[in-house]
Amino acid sequence: MTFPLTGTGIWSSALRYSDAGEAADAASELEALGYSALWLPDIGGDLFSPLANLLETTTTITVATGILNLWMHDPVEAAAKHRDFTLRHGHRFLMGIGVSHAPLIDSTLQAGAYAKPLATTRAYLDAIDASPTPVPVGDRLLAALGPKMLELARTRAGGTHPYLVTPEHTAVAREALGQDSLVAPEQGVVLETDPDTARAIARQHLAGYLQLPNYSNNWKRFGLTGDDLLDGGSDRLVDALIVWGDEAAIAARVAEHRAAGADHVCIQVLSGNPLDFPRDHWRRLAPALIG
Repeated sequence: MTFPLTGTGIWSSALRYSDAGEAADAASELEALGYSALWLPDIGGDLFSPLANLLETTTTITVATGILNLWMHDPVEAAAKHRDFTLRHGHRFLMGIGVSHAPLIDSTLQAGAYAKPLATTRAYLDAIDASPTPVPVGDRLLAALGPKMLELARTRAGGTHPYLVTPEHTAVAREALGQDSLVAPEQGVVLETDPDTARAIARQHLAGYLQLPNYSNNWKRFGLTGDDLLDGGSDRLVDALIVWGDEAAIAARVAEHRAAGADHVCIQVLSGNPLDFPRDHWRRLAPALIG
């Protein structure tokens, strides 16, 4: 059974890495505003305490990993945590799993550690399935961009949680996974109508991603070129990946993902500091995004 997730969620580094007390308070407000999921990133370290913090302070909202970095967490422990969270908090924990990127893994673990991402992901899923407390297929998603990983998401997971993608990619993901899988893309947003200011915030966010082949190769599949990656990213690239403008402009991009086949869209509100809680922006966007 596919995880029952619809609506609009919030993807936020602050909910994971900033003050736990403020994260709990923000999570309670986001739930009250009507957002349907909270998504936490992972580049190593203690992932499960922040997840528990959000689950304990809320009652109905889904709490998801976007993503659990499979190089950095033992699959048996991850499966046991899924079981524990489900027993304690009901069917509210959705495990997004991803194979990450060579520069991060090679610098964090050891040079050359990152290899065979598809086979590594498949082996991680095998280990979860063989654990004493397997994670149901419908309770896990894969961070899938290219055709082979999308196929793995179709056959071994309940769907996909792609990051830094366009509505065109969402349409491809829906076609690849069929109608019975969950498609839940992340969408970066800047609630700012001045083009120069908005694009400056977007470029600051994109700077760390432009040289990651998993992303750049995927963008090129959809018409962007190597020239678009130069000098902080062209306006064309920035505008394709990050929607900026007023509430209506942001709602329109989210609607494009839905029209392309997304069941759920999680927005990442960019304000210049990923560890800030952009609570005013979350509040302003709620009426436009939550029907």
